[in-house]
Amino acid sequence: MAAQNGKDLLIKLDQTGGGQFETIAGLRATRISFNAETVDITSLASQGGWRELLGGAGVRSASVSGSGVFLDNNTDERARQIFFDGTVEAFQVIIPDFGVVEGPFQLTSIEYAGSYNGEATYELSLASAGALTFTPLAVA
Repeated sequence: MAAQNGKDLLIKLDQTGGGQFETIAGLRATRISFNAETVDITSLASQGGWRELLGGAGVRSASVSGSGVFLDNNTDERARQIFFDGTVEAFQVIIPDFGVVEGPFQLTSIEYAGSYNGEATYELSLASAGALTFTPLAVA
């Protein structure tokens, strides 16, 4: 697989609640992280004293973050609404030449910043709030 453009890693949100996903405007940098907690089942009988883990157990989660230029358009308005309402909504993360991660996320933080001689910027963070699906992209 060849190197991918970072600009193609996209965070999309459901604009209407009906599956109409749109890329969050103004993003310049995005990140997704998958996490799995472990359940340690090591005992005195563990071979050689090595730690043993219970497969398939523990909490799985994903966190998503993005930062960019504040444009104040429809997706910005929808993100603010989701944050202030405290609702869990459908999001998609497009990972170039890999696939689409989709599911419920809660928008856990929004930060706005600006300097005197620069553009207004923002950062947002999302935490998974249920089961996520992964759909691989078709290989050409």
